[in-house]
Amino acid sequence: MSASPNHAARLGTASALSALAFFFLMTSYYIIRPVMNQLGGAVGSQSLPLFYGAVFVVMLALTPVFGLLVARFPRRPLLCWSYSFFILCLLAFVPAFLAQDRLGARNLGVVFFVWVSVFNLFVVSLFWSFMADIFSSVEARKAFSLIALGGMGGAVFGPLLTKLLLQLIGVPPLLLVSALALGASLGLLLLLSAREGREPQSRGDQVIGGSLWAGLRAVWTQPFMRYMALLMLFGDGIGTLAYALVADYAKAHFAGVVARTAFYNNLDLATNTLGAVLQLSATRWLLIRLGAGWGLVVPAVVNVLLLVVLALSGSDGSVVVFGSSVSLLALTMVITRGFAYGMTKPATDALYTRVSRETRYKGKNFVETAVWRFGDVVVTSAVSGLRMLGLGVGGLALLGAGVASMATWVATRAGWSADLAPDESAGPGTEGTAAG
Repeated sequence: MSASPNHAARLGTASALSALAFFFLMTSYYIIRPVMNQLGGAVGSQSLPLFYGAVFVVMLALTPVFGLLVARFPRRPLLCWSYSFFILCLLAFVPAFLAQDRLGARNLGVVFFVWVSVFNLFVVSLFWSFMADIFSSVEARKAFSLIALGGMGGAVFGPLLTKLLLQLIGVPPLLLVSALALGASLGLLLLLSAREGREPQSRGDQVIGGSLWAGLRAVWTQPFMRYMALLMLFGDGIGTLAYALVADYAKAHFAGVVARTAFYNNLDLATNTLGAVLQLSATRWLLIRLGAGWGLVVPAVVNVLLLVVLALSGSDGSVVVFGSSVSLLALTMVITRGFAYGMTKPATDALYTRVSRETRYKGKNFVETAVWRFGDVVVTSAVSGLRMLGLGVGGLALLGAGVASMATWVATRAGWSADLAPDESAGPGTEGTAAG
């Protein structure tokens, strides 16, 4: 059934505002991401278990707090208070970075790494929970890849802006620019919430209610949420393995704050360019024609192939790309993350439109915060231990290929989980049919 002109116009306006809000949100994050990563590159992978362990503890503490806020407050104040808190924190970090040499990269790194990780996970998770709240399943499959493309635009613009400003103003003032971008995102989300609130079926002023621990309970009781938690752990294992190996590479090859920040900024630029290309080409076609489940399966298969190649190479050598020598580790990190952001993420968020509203906020947030950071702790600790036992890049990559193979199987279960609400537009080969 074709959509009415009014519905099509509403969908187009909501999609455009959402994409622009996500553009500013990702611009904000990708301005400060290389600032965070250069602190990790300054100390190498041996300190990453400490960094991620601290993040995991903070996430566990904040999960019931977030559940309490979601249970008691409507959507609009929840957005406003959450984003405003992080804007104020960005401003407060400026004097700390002016004193980085006195504070030390390790000390400042732990605090800032924890904060940026919390910032990224909570504001992005809350953004997509909001998106899943205002778009139906059919609308999500049409709009989410375009909204994600807006985010990829910000994820490309952020590193470009950082590259331009880094030499002109240095690292600390970048936090001010990031705060301005996050403020612009908040303004657009509040405008979008106000527009959606005028719709007859709006739930913007409804309190979700429920338990503080509903997110944790959903993972134990709902098959789809269990699959998503496992997929998060396996996917995080691959991404964190690449991150840890690249941290050692950065420590060995780049000296100084500016050089490391520039290296990680270039990685982000390449990753997000790939993600944008995927969203402009394969992702939207895949989600609309074949269904969101395939958006989980295809990146998992790509990861298997990449890690097998890295394992066979047995080193952190270089390959020639477009006439330039590029670290194979860096290339692996760019491709795995590019597919994660450019295909897996839009597919995942489209599937969350087919769960209950409480699960959409609390369960999704628990998986994308506490479960994700638990995986970080396990993987970075394992990498450090295996490195101490003498296992090299090839051996670690082979283990990663095994994990990616398990992720492929879990992706087939998650994308066609029987407890997902029916997709009213599903046809043969889409999510309308549960996996056997």
